[in-house]
Amino acid sequence: MRIAVISDIHGNRPALEAVEADIAQLGADATINLGDLVSGPVDPIGTIELLIERNLPTIIGNHDRYLLERPPEKLDSVDRFVAAELLPAHFDYMRGLPKTSEVAGEVYMCHGSPGSDVDPWLDNWWTGRTTTMPDEASVLEKARGVDFPVLLCGHTHIARIVRLRDGRLIVNPGSVGIQFFHGAPDARYALLERRNGKWSASLRAVAYDWDNAAKLALANGFPNWTEALTTGWVGAEALF
Repeated sequence: MRIAVISDIHGNRPALEAVEADIAQLGADATINLGDLVSGPVDPIGTIELLIERNLPTIIGNHDRYLLERPPEKLDSVDRFVAAELLPAHFDYMRGLPKTSEVAGEVYMCHGSPGSDVDPWLDNWWTGRTTTMPDEASVLEKARGVDFPVLLCGHTHIARIVRLRDGRLIVNPGSVGIQFFHGAPDARYALLERRNGKWSASLRAVAYDWDNAAKLALANGFPNWTEALTTGWVGAEALF
């Protein structure tokens, strides 16, 4: 069994389409989505319409939740732009997404960590481009009581694989749509595979037309996204 895991598309349809093409080439039995769907200035409407069409198993991310819960004056500049573009049907789609989910009784999905969509799991929070890896006890505590062979998280955009001593696999696939830390603009996702009853994971980085994505963001009034989209070196605080 092979499952593709995507997360943090952030409205970047060109990156999503490139990832979809890579998944199709490699082959997967399913694709699942860990949230933060549209909060970005590249092509949020095209992104959510494609996702509605695909009807993938999907959970809600923190930025999706902000769009549903906060009035425009309480949103950051990107989410305020996106909220003004979205149609009622798009809000209805996000409103119907669960906070967590599971696939095949073996794969658990959350956005941040099991207890919170803004709580990082496999890396500690960052300032600029500084981030630290949590200790084993911290990672294990957040996994306590979540008894699935595979545990998935997103949110931080840092692609990482951790295997607990009891064999459970925790995977952050990184971000499809915007790279904060990698120093490369390639779209990120993960592939899960179960062979002989044991799960493993691999991380993928996919080239796409990031110059065009930057042009779309610029046309929508967000020149500050250009450097992040085309290089992957910019910290998140400059973008939202």
